[in-house]
Amino acid sequence: MASIIKKKIKGNTYYYAVQSGWKDGKSRIIWQKYLGKADDIVKALSKDPVKPVEVICFEFGASATLYSIANQLKLVETIDRHTNKRKQGPSVGQYMLIAAINRAIAPTSKRQIGEWFSSSSLQNWLPVKPKHLSSQRFWDHMGYLDSEAIKAIEAELTARMVKEFNLDLRCLVYDTTNFFTWIDTMNDSELPQRGHNKAKRNDLKQVGLSMMVTTDFHIPLFHKVYPGNRTDSKQFGSVTEELVERLRLIKANCQDITLVYDKGNNSKKNQKQIDNSPFSFVGSLVPSQHPDLLAVPRCSFTPLQGANFGGVFAYRTRKMIMGVERTVVVTFNEALYLGQLQGILLQLRKANEALRELQKKLCNRANAGKKRGKPPTVASVQNQVKKILTSSSAPLSKLIRTEVKEVDANVQLEYSIDHDALDNYKDNYLGKSILFTDREDWSTEDIVSAYRGQSHIEDAFKRMKDPHFLSWSPQYHWTDQKIEVHAFYCVLALTLTTLARRKAVLAGVDISIPKMLEELANIKNVAHIYPKDSKQKDCLMLTKRNEIQQKLMEIMEIEQLHRDIC
Repeated sequence: MASIIKKKIKGNTYYYAVQSGWKDGKSRIIWQKYLGKADDIVKALSKDPVKPVEVICFEFGASATLYSIANQLKLVETIDRHTNKRKQGPSVGQYMLIAAINRAIAPTSKRQIGEWFSSSSLQNWLPVKPKHLSSQRFWDHMGYLDSEAIKAIEAELTARMVKEFNLDLRCLVYDTTNFFTWIDTMNDSELPQRGHNKAKRNDLKQVGLSMMVTTDFHIPLFHKVYPGNRTDSKQFGSVTEELVERLRLIKANCQDITLVYDKGNNSKKNQKQIDNSPFSFVGSLVPSQHPDLLAVPRCSFTPLQGANFGGVFAYRTRKMIMGVERTVVVTFNEALYLGQLQGILLQLRKANEALRELQKKLCNRANAGKKRGKPPTVASVQNQVKKILTSSSAPLSKLIRTEVKEVDANVQLEYSIDHDALDNYKDNYLGKSILFTDREDWSTEDIVSAYRGQSHIEDAFKRMKDPHFLSWSPQYHWTDQKIEVHAFYCVLALTLTTLARRKAVLAGVDISIPKMLEELANIKNVAHIYPKDSKQKDCLMLTKRNEIQQKLMEIMEIEQLHRDIC
């Protein structure tokens, strides 16, 4: 414990703070600090404390976490090794890391990324100046990456990630999505094309993205950008060889891999390629193509066992699928049934209201003394009815009977809900899914559980459409090469964040990616800037953390990054 002592030197009294300790059996002073004369001490204590002239906040927690994981993956070094840029200024890898972290935390355009970088603690760890982050400099460095380089980089990162993080590879999920763009109609790039857009923006050009992820924490292991007008099954066929190649790369870490994909990827050719690979599969079938399986009575279904299968029943059998006898599992999910039933009834109600309004207009016109406008015809009314019945995904044309006829020079519409057809649809279709697999050794619960992993990749795609975190948008690139690079760093952003969430969950903090990024981003580095003529040194301090923020900071091991810049 320190104490204050005084010493007399040449008749003057001086004060020291000292700390004593035992040495060679005697008490000795082991540390001391000169404080000055009594008047000096009083004068120093009577002075007002020096206050900072400026306080600047920098985002710390989220960028530090993703930067730390990128270092563990050797992300920058790997990208630089596959690009051909001379060593001058920031490297391609550093540009891609900045772009990926920006996409994960606060997606911006390239024009705004320099301003964002200046407000982030990344500037303390990367030798990049804001002037280096102009949109033109970014585009220049994106030009160093082509399809082959991206493929090689991702393959190397995947192998390292599997080894470093000991990922569970027993079950992997493949799926596709698309992103609408504002690219001009006359643009002649091959990737942006009009197609069936999953966000209902069929009026805009879109770009497709296929990915393979792990079922635990949906960590990307493979991605491919493809033209927006290509169907899912055609895309699956075009990348099957690459998928198998990627699977072979990681097979050393797992000898028994099962690939999961949905019915949109089915074709005899695609299935044959999977059958000829060393990997197993779990897929799904289009229910309407197998009426015999849908007609199996509910009494033949048995409840699945396990805490995660409440209200789920299954019927297991074998059937010839695409020329090969497979294990087939038909599932019935009470929760899914109720949700789908609610949707069907809602669509029926909307269609009923629209048909009633149309019928009312026809009746009013027939009863009107003086008729205005172009008279309706049977064909024109039939087209209106068709539009009403095809406005949703529900098969309304099979559930609603309609008749359009001409009576006394007036067009009439009659309609009614076919309750027998509705009952049949509810019994045979709602709540049901049909799965098929070559995993004959698996229990029914294992097969259903594996296919449920499909929802994980769907969650990943939803996050990439979130405007706040991990967003694909804004995308201001219109050439195929730049779009491929854009997809590359978007997938990198997803990779870094899913690995971060995996660390948190395995350490006992079960938290969603948006919540994790929000909590981490609220950990700020605060710079206190003091007057130049004061003896007070500028300093950095972290903001006060709540319990979850402190826990995440410890799990991600980022406190040292703060100390390094203090």
